[in-house]
Amino acid sequence: MTDPKSEQNTLSQSCCDDKTVQIMPGPMTNEPAEDIPCCGKPSYPESSPFEKPGYKLWPFVKNFMDTPIGPVPQVRTIPTWQDRVSTVITRMGIGRDHYTVSPGIYAAGQPGPEDPVLVTANFKLTFDALRKTLSGINAWILVLDTRGINVWCAAGKGTFATNELVLRIEKTQLAKVVQHRRLIVPQLGATGVSSIDVKKASGFKVIWAPVHVRDLRAFLDNDQRADKQMRQVTFSLPERLVLTPVEIYQLPKPTIIILIAIFILSGIGSRFFSISSAWSRGLIAAGAYLTGAIAGTVAAPALLPWLPGRAFAIKGAIIGVASAIIFLVIGYDSWEGLEALALLLFITTVSSHLAMNFTGSTPFTSPTGVEKEMRKAIPLQAAVVLIAAVVWVVTPFI
Repeated sequence: MTDPKSEQNTLSQSCCDDKTVQIMPGPMTNEPAEDIPCCGKPSYPESSPFEKPGYKLWPFVKNFMDTPIGPVPQVRTIPTWQDRVSTVITRMGIGRDHYTVSPGIYAAGQPGPEDPVLVTANFKLTFDALRKTLSGINAWILVLDTRGINVWCAAGKGTFATNELVLRIEKTQLAKVVQHRRLIVPQLGATGVSSIDVKKASGFKVIWAPVHVRDLRAFLDNDQRADKQMRQVTFSLPERLVLTPVEIYQLPKPTIIILIAIFILSGIGSRFFSISSAWSRGLIAAGAYLTGAIAGTVAAPALLPWLPGRAFAIKGAIIGVASAIIFLVIGYDSWEGLEALALLLFITTVSSHLAMNFTGSTPFTSPTGVEKEMRKAIPLQAAVVLIAAVVWVVTPFI
């Protein structure tokens, strides 16, 4: 006969190898078999009871609260390390087009039927900026489907709009969640939302929130009234430079093509093609391109208020000329006059084109103004680049 104690000891000796052990029903008990950890409690966290097959919870969701329309996710108002890392990555432009949260209704704190409803976009950076200001505040967050675009741009593109807001009110059954009929909508979304039409279609009144989310707490404490300062749109140095990483992130693909073209054109000469010329002249032209890129993506937005003119293409061209002069002065002795002219035109055009990318991100121009400027500037920029390329290629033959 097998000794039950001996059998149990054998199982116990091997359990730390297998991490779990099945305790078999002994001869003196009718208890069913049970899988238990033999080397202490597991160190891994318990799975969330709210996760479902095919669905994964965001780290910013800390719980769910019961409402008349069913469970609503409660969000954290303190960013997690995942939020901070993904914010840095997105600010660099990586994965920006897919950085979204699901449209619908969320809860901050423990909101009730009389607490405010804050409307925002489903671009996660926008969503994060809102929820981080709601520490200690009970509020509902109504997220619209803006296709992952921030409030201001989405309003211009027609996704942060009257129809979407009315549709989201109906889909979330917001009227069952709150007893009041008020929506706090970002002021920068006013170009896409008609407060009159929203009231007619849904019965909810639109109250315009401050321009900056940092003023939201004071706005709520002031009985949802904004003072003059809260209505002013700013474009400070930090607000301008925060756009630079996205512009730089978009450069690698076109840069590769441009650099290949630069080295090929630099090698053309009286001997048809010279590898040494391609390398030596190509490095000079590549340096000019880098100078223009820095001028357009860093210097132009930094000096924006002090650059003359309204058109961003002109502002970029001005800073491009200044940068080109500095570039030429540093190495002027190495180049002929025509080469210097080609480099001057090239740096100026690169700076002008890249600075123009900021025109849709500022309070200085309207969407129609942006389109008008681009229609005029891009053909001119293309013509100047072509002239610079021709001069650069012709110079060795002279």
